[in-house]
Amino acid sequence: MIAVLNNDRYFTPEEYFAWEEQQLEKHELIDGRVYAMSGGTKNHSAIAINFLLLITPHLRGSKCSVFNSDLKVKILNTTNYTYPDLSVTCDDRDRENPICITYPCLIVEVLSNSAEAYDRGKKFEKYRRNPNLVDYVLVSSEEVAINIYHKNDAGEWVILSYREGDQVELKSIGLSLPIEQFYEEIVFEDVLSPSSIENENRSNLDEAEEILG
Repeated sequence: MIAVLNNDRYFTPEEYFAWEEQQLEKHELIDGRVYAMSGGTKNHSAIAINFLLLITPHLRGSKCSVFNSDLKVKILNTTNYTYPDLSVTCDDRDRENPICITYPCLIVEVLSNSAEAYDRGKKFEKYRRNPNLVDYVLVSSEEVAINIYHKNDAGEWVILSYREGDQVELKSIGLSLPIEQFYEEIVFEDVLSPSSIENENRSNLDEAEEILG
């Protein structure tokens, strides 16, 4: 989703929850500031729905639950609240709070041009503080491309890059599917040349690798 600065007022979490109940739009709370979540494209919405439809039956009968962008995620040990496009939790502690989860093992963000740098950088820096998070999934809405920040068994974050023909592994929930299933019935507009897309992808991966150290 696209984050737009709402105002310069500082909010406590309590003020934020009371204030947002009176608003028509959803808002994230980041470092005391609220950001309005504007609408996405048709592809953005359809890809998020594809993820939900593929993950939901896989989790049926387990103790894990999947949520769409209507549910807040509290970033552990902060006063920040976000609305990822999709989140999965398998932690019993998340059953206690009806309005948000705090211990997701999987978070999915469908990228938009205006928010991509933030989702790859500062937002991931905040999410990765949560010891429960295993997969942070960044999904392009302009081409068949998925990057996963995955925490391996050694506790190190690595980047897994998937393109056409690849099998996407969501190791946090034990799900492996062809990437094409996540892009079923998605039509892309040919707005960029292949070389410009490749250069942009390389730049984004280089930036991500710097974050991971």
